Amino acid sequence: METVRHRKKNRGTTMTLLKKLKSIIAAGAVLAAGVAQAEEPVRIGYSMSLTGLFAQAAPSQVNAYELWEDQVNAAGGLDVGGVKRPVEFVTYDDQSNPANAVRIYEKLITEDKVDLLAAPWSTPIHLALAPILSRHKFPMVGNTAASVQLREVAPGYIWFPTAVIPDKVGEELAAFMKSKGVTSAAILSNVLPLSQEIKSFLVPALEKQGIAVPVNENYPPDIKDLTTLLTQTNESGADAVIMLSYPSDSFLFAAQAKELGVKAPFVLSLIGATFGSYQQALGESVNNIVTVGHWSPNQAAWPKAKPFFDAYKAKYNEAPDALDSALAYMSMEILQQAVATAGLDKEKIREAVSTMTFDTINGPIKFEGVQNTMTPTSFLQIQDGSLELVWPDSVKTKDFRPKTGW
Repeated sequence: METVRHRKKNRGTTMTLLKKLKSIIAAGAVLAAGVAQAEEPVRIGYSMSLTGLFAQAAPSQVNAYELWEDQVNAAGGLDVGGVKRPVEFVTYDDQSNPANAVRIYEKLITEDKVDLLAAPWSTPIHLALAPILSRHKFPMVGNTAASVQLREVAPGYIWFPTAVIPDKVGEELAAFMKSKGVTSAAILSNVLPLSQEIKSFLVPALEKQGIAVPVNENYPPDIKDLTTLLTQTNESGADAVIMLSYPSDSFLFAAQAKELGVKAPFVLSLIGATFGSYQQALGESVNNIVTVGHWSPNQAAWPKAKPFFDAYKAKYNEAPDALDSALAYMSMEILQQAVATAGLDKEKIREAVSTMTFDTINGPIKFEGVQNTMTPTSFLQIQDGSLELVWPDSVKTKDFRPKTGW
């Protein structure tokens, strides 16, 4: 009897242990499933001009995206309607070609089935994508696009946070120059669209302000020598040089302007002067050059501005591009805040971006139709290694300084 009772007791103990083990395994499976579900990444797709004509501009935008990704994941993930999920990018090289970008974004939406989209570089590529986004009803917050044509884009699935809109740039630049005593301006312009569009508004705005234009010349995107044009500019005696340049020719202009001793006290270079690499390559010679841009880390009214600057510099060992890096990061802040409210439902995201006011490194942003209506068209100046807002007075961080040498 003792033996039988002992066996029954052992058998009961074994059964109890098995039940506990099954319970633990089941609980572990549920927990593992929950962890796996919680860690399902939000996939964000974009193309970038990593090669081709616009490749020099790509790092500024890609770096901002990757910094945002690092920060979001370090904070536990993207808030998707109250649930934190990690983010990862799905990326392709569009080779600076709008047709390539169209094919890539079609693939991202229909084959890769990404959850969200980030923007490419350049106005032509943004404009080429607008119909694709509308057809698929897939929202995307743009960034590095600037054209009056943006206002012709059907509202609903793309938005543009930039304040660098050519008609406003022409009007504000002419007013800025007039306020600084400029009486004549030499204009040298790349034949690419943004430069030409700005010039089409700038020339009549200068005329309205009574500013003469003794030099008004175009040059090709692949120009290798500006000597003839800069000599002509010096000989004109103009007290402003307006260089409507893209990145590569901005670097070329600064180097050759130093060699030739360009004397104008007001010097503007359009795209490229905000790159961290611009000051690294050219040093003090580019001090007091003016450029377009509406963000500075030194604007105390924007509390997120300086932390972004510090984080970017710590990660990449250079200052962020005050135009493209700032716009790229802002576009992700807007998307992030919309997703926190709307989740990943495309129509709810569209509604959120269209109606919310967003807190960004460039201050508050709100859209009317496709365009940001809160950020003023502004100008920056390189001052002793820092990019300072010098126009308009409502956002300026420093007073304008004439350029007195190279």
